[in-house]
Amino acid sequence: REGRKEILQIHTRGMPLTEDVNLDKFADITHGYTGADVESLTKEAAMKALKRVMPDIKKAKGIELSKEVIEKIKVTGEDFHEAMTRVEPSAMREVHVEVPNIDWTDIGGLEQVKQQLKESIEWSIKYPQLFKDTGISPPKGVLLYGPPGCGKTLLAKAVAKESGVNFISIKGPELLNKYVGESERGIRKVFNRARQVAPSIIFFDELDSLVPKRGKDFGSDVTEKVVAQLLAEIDGVSSLKNVMAIGSTNRPDLIDDALMRPGRLDKIIYVPYPDDESRKEILKVHTKEMLLDNSVKIDELVGHTGCFTGADIAALCREAGMNSIREAINSDLKTPKAKKVTLEHFKEALKQVKSSYGEKEEDHWKCVREEIGERG
Repeated sequence: REGRKEILQIHTRGMPLTEDVNLDKFADITHGYTGADVESLTKEAAMKALKRVMPDIKKAKGIELSKEVIEKIKVTGEDFHEAMTRVEPSAMREVHVEVPNIDWTDIGGLEQVKQQLKESIEWSIKYPQLFKDTGISPPKGVLLYGPPGCGKTLLAKAVAKESGVNFISIKGPELLNKYVGESERGIRKVFNRARQVAPSIIFFDELDSLVPKRGKDFGSDVTEKVVAQLLAEIDGVSSLKNVMAIGSTNRPDLIDDALMRPGRLDKIIYVPYPDDESRKEILKVHTKEMLLDNSVKIDELVGHTGCFTGADIAALCREAGMNSIREAINSDLKTPKAKKVTLEHFKEALKQVKSSYGEKEEDHWKCVREEIGERG
């Protein structure tokens, strides 16, 4: 970070910067940028500033620029932010690394789960000195488990956004390779990239497919080596400053026991089906941008979505919106105008979008939760 700040200072030394250009701030948010990347960033920001006065420069037609034109050339904080969208850090070019645009307000309900993630991840990244002074180590990893469609991936993205860190998302099957040694090499590569772009979160979706139980009827030579490699990397996370692993699964019973022990995935969090209050909040999130008619009452919709997951509710709102669009286009093919989404549109959508679970699934997850529990 200090190195990036020094390089920024060198390459902006002769630039007419506005007061809103905070080099400390840009040093903080340029994770993964090499010295050459930082230089390219400053040049791109300067070009943005020059483009604003280009009409005045063209008018001069070779004549010496007036003092007024020269004083107009200012490099702003916005110029740097726009430059960052164009200049990609070298360390991120070989892997999909992002800073998600999802925050806590985009996730309806799940307040207890959000609080657990804030305490275990967001706080440990934002207040490392506080943890050190208190004499406790932050968790190395977190496991989110629960039924599908209930927001595990969204939660992982939101905590990365709220923590201000880079996010590397990996689906378990993506790393499995039939060639000897390739899967383990893939895991090493992911953790190496996480180090390069730290602070960062590595999110392993479908973790059970990557690290199934070893021995007996489970796994193979390949999966045993993959499990061993992932354990070795997570064991080394304590020496990796600002790198954390989050796993998610719908089948926690299939994950190797060694990974579930304290010291690896220190925190285990159950992400439940949404209750009435959570469904209400999820409906609010997915309808806040919709052109709703007064006939649509969120409380009434809550009653119609008894066994809906968050993903089901998102699909329901999308289908209701599509019903409105179909009606608008059918009424005027040439210049259709947006129509309000009515209760009738939602009722039609309810015929198309069905709930993902029932009493049988609820009983199953109750048993799973009793067996796996929560920790941390």
